[in-house]
Amino acid sequence: MTECIFCSIVAGSAKSWRVYEDDATVAFLDRGQATPGHCLVVPRRHAADLWALTADEAADVMRAVHAVAQILRDRLRAPGLNVVQSNGEAAWQDVFHYHVHLIPRYGDDNLVTPWQPTRPAESDLDAVLARISN
Repeated sequence: MTECIFCSIVAGSAKSWRVYEDDATVAFLDRGQATPGHCLVVPRRHAADLWALTADEAADVMRAVHAVAQILRDRLRAPGLNVVQSNGEAAWQDVFHYHVHLIPRYGDDNLVTPWQPTRPAESDLDAVLARISN
């Protein structure tokens, strides 16, 4: 594995602005702030994506996401919050250490939704469900 910036942050060898940590996770301000207070939550163990996490590690991360969300709401008073997580290059993941974005929303922050919803035919939804269910 090449050097992982999030592993360096977890180890304390790279500068970060930590907002929360526990035995399983670390949360810190994202260097690329989408809005003020934009944080990342990462597991302490390196795992490239959701599929590389154990179910217990995924639960640990979600508990930390919940705790950080509460901190952001209480301290920043943002009226909304986006929780975003991507897996794989095709899904816009650019750091291959599992992480969850918490992006406080202020109503006037000019962020836009990353996709336009479609309205597939019911038969198309039936076909997708059949592929998932089999």
